Amino acid sequence: MEKMTEINGYGKFTIGRYFQIMTRMLGEPGQFFSDISDAMSFTQALGCLVISGLFFTGASLTQIHETNILMAGILFLNAVAMPMIAACVTFVVINISFVKSVTFVRLLSVYSYAASVTLLLSWIPIFIWLTEPWKWVLIYKGLTRGCGLKRIKTLFIIVITVSALALLFRYLGILTSYMKGLI
Repeated sequence: MEKMTEINGYGKFTIGRYFQIMTRMLGEPGQFFSDISDAMSFTQALGCLVISGLFFTGASLTQIHETNILMAGILFLNAVAMPMIAACVTFVVINISFVKSVTFVRLLSVYSYAASVTLLLSWIPIFIWLTEPWKWVLIYKGLTRGCGLKRIKTLFIIVITVSALALLFRYLGILTSYMKGLI
């Protein structure tokens, strides 16, 4: 099997590379994560995330009755920022638990690739029930195969990350409600 560095090289990110990466992620995600390197991973991962985020935004706007540029910006920001926020939380969890030294670039790449694939279907309202668990399965594969973490520790890290994200957004919701009351 060809390694991603051999397939994609270290050159510019192109639409052709995007489709190669998405094909590998859909066909053999475990092998894909085993093959990625930090050097090509970061730029390729962010490129994939931006393209999938743009697709998600455009497709999501077809489901909304009143579309405007503000809504498009919010959808795109959500699509691109959430993997970054989740990667930050996971990075903190990994460093607190002293599991293994994992670079933030590698971690962000895993989250970006996983989100890139799932964004292609998550714009369909009912598919959120499929794409969200699928994204976390891909993240699990990326953390075990791409970052070299042990399976049980990876499961623990994912449970803590999901819990921390749920608490974070719960408290942000409460804070937002409180702030609206002050205005």
